[in-house]
Parts: sequence; C-alpha cells; structure tokens
Amino acid sequence: MRQRISPGSGYAGLRRWDGRRDDAGHGAGGRVDLKLGHYAQDGIEVIDVQGEIDMYTAPRLRELLIHLVSKGSYQLVVNLDKVGFLDSTGLGVLVGGLKRVRAHDGSLDLVCTQQRILKIFRITGLTEVFGIYETVDQAIAARPGRR
Repeated sequence: MRQRISPGSGYAGLRRWDGRRDDAGHGAGGRVDLKLGHYAQDGIEVIDVQGEIDMYTAPRLRELLIHLVSKGSYQLVVNLDKVGFLDSTGLGVLVGGLKRVRAHDGSLDLVCTQQRILKIFRITGLTEVFGIYETVDQAIAARPGRR
C-alpha cells in the first residue's frame, strides 16, 4: 500500500508500506527504468537504486540526493547492487552528490558487487574517490567511530 507524499513536503515520491520512500519511473513501453527508495539505518541515509542510471533517469537520482542533503543528511550510502546500467551522466550525479555531502564534512559510499558496474568505477579511477562495499552493513560499519 502506497500513499502519496503531499507536494509541500519537498520530495514528491511515494511512501511504501514499510515507511520507506519509493519513487518508480516508467520509461517507454511502461517498463520501470529506475526505482529509488531510501531509509535511515544507524543515522545514515541509505538509498536503494534499481534499474538503469542514464541521461534520462539520472536527474531523478540527483533530485533525491539534493533533497536529502537539503534536509541535513550528510552521511549517505547508495546501494547500486540492483543497477543494470550506469552511464557517464549517472557517474556525474554520484560525484556531484559526493561533493555536496563533503561540503558539510559528510560522506557518500557505494554498495556494489556487480563486476560490470565496478569496472566503470575502476576505469574512471573513481574507486579512489568512493568507498565501495559489498553490503550496506559493511558500508555503515566502515564509518569512522563504528569499527
């Protein structure tokens, strides 16, 4: 069961039955191209991403990152384990999100185990910029003061 968040509340996504926010976008032919959800775990905002992050869908991820930072969430983990495709626009959105949280002494770490997506981060040298972990729990445990 989903309920629409009021337009005045900022982020106009949907709320899932478990309280997490949920925003599904539909591409050509009605298939879901990108699904976003987020929730707090141990004071860290976890963003679940599913689908494709490309020039058409990346603006929605950017909007969510901007929204979270504007609400004071500076410790972020982006779970990319269900992402099937990531292009340069998507990389730009993630780097932009990292810059936003770092401006507040925050961090943005990634969860990714898919080799085709990890290869993009290796080729671009972004494995030196982002903390990349196998699970959300590992990403959260790696935060300073949580080891």
